[in-house]
Amino acid sequence: MSFKTAVITKLALRNLRRQARRSLLTAASMIAGGALLIFSLILGDGTHEQWIDSAVRMADGHLTIQSPRFQGSRALKDRMPGESRAFVEQALLQGGIVGEIRVMAPRLAVTGMASSAAGARPARILGVDPAVEVSFSVLDEKVRQGRYLRPGDRLAAYVGIGLLEALDLRLGSKFVLTAQDAGGEIAGQLVRVVGTFRTGIPEVDRSLLHIPLSTAGAWLGCGGDVTSMGLLLGNSELVPQVRRSLQQRLSETHGTEALRALSWRESLPELDAAVKIDDFSNYLFQGILFGIIALGIVNTVLMSVMYRRREFGVLQALGLTPGQSASLVLVEGLILTVLSGTIGIALGLSVTWFLWGEGLDLSSMMDNEWTFSGVVMEPVVVPRFRVARMVQGLSFIFLIGMLASLYPALRAMRIDVAETMKFER
Repeated sequence: MSFKTAVITKLALRNLRRQARRSLLTAASMIAGGALLIFSLILGDGTHEQWIDSAVRMADGHLTIQSPRFQGSRALKDRMPGESRAFVEQALLQGGIVGEIRVMAPRLAVTGMASSAAGARPARILGVDPAVEVSFSVLDEKVRQGRYLRPGDRLAAYVGIGLLEALDLRLGSKFVLTAQDAGGEIAGQLVRVVGTFRTGIPEVDRSLLHIPLSTAGAWLGCGGDVTSMGLLLGNSELVPQVRRSLQQRLSETHGTEALRALSWRESLPELDAAVKIDDFSNYLFQGILFGIIALGIVNTVLMSVMYRRREFGVLQALGLTPGQSASLVLVEGLILTVLSGTIGIALGLSVTWFLWGEGLDLSSMMDNEWTFSGVVMEPVVVPRFRVARMVQGLSFIFLIGMLASLYPALRAMRIDVAETMKFER
């Protein structure tokens, strides 16, 4: 630190001490703002991660490997051949991404009809590996009656409660599934209800059912083929890194058009939009809050400049340049905001960790199940602490302090030495 910089910093600290009451009032608002900022960011991150985790476990995972055409057609002709499935499984075991993958679930999805003596209803039929699916999906936790599928089941079906009621079925009832098979022919399959589930999402409960993957493959003539491979990762932050690595391997071996790794943002666009909108509203609120705080900083620093016109005149007469006068004011504003913001962030982290580190229970605000963008909200939100958010919060506060100090700094730079020396304080 040069001599001039040290002098400017010392003068800035001295002035903040001289105007202790004004400085403390502004600091208090910054501390409260910093604490609220970090609380809202880490709580928002925890909420979003909870939305994403619930949604991807109800859908096809953080990453879905499938034919590029299947996303639009949803047809068996665009399924993934058995040899491609084997290659994907091998590729996932190579390199440094295997440790990031919690579960890999093969699935065979088809749209068809479910029929009973009471009528017929459209159905989303999902062939799954029961041994894998219990670690991948949340449906096995939503049992209303009976049980989830088990390894060795052959003609079993796990059915949404809405579809069960529409077809007037009960545990042990038999009904027929009809869909277009791999050869383009209409094929039927008799199955028996072994369990029912309720997710709280009417569209899912009225249409979705699970059957064993082996049963679906034999019925539809697909053998060991699947329509997709779902990957569940440790958290959503890992998606870009794992996707890049996986897509590179798929392209090198199968070509760019053979297989594609879709992120949850592509396979669940409604959820992606909901997360972005929630982020925007949070940033908007913080922008308004810190805009008000910035006005307080402007008031504090500008009043300091106006009351010290003669002091600035004397300093400039002694050799302080207008630019250095402006630097003095900027340093005052930055010291005030950075110190206050750091204390505020530390306070926000401490309070959040000690009071809600295990989760913030919102069950008293939810009389019934609350769904948002097709996701059932859990009543307990666990905050997510990330170093990146701390850096982001400090950077934002630093920027606010700099911007709020610019106008007072310009006023200090334009002080006329001759005019200020004419008058006594």
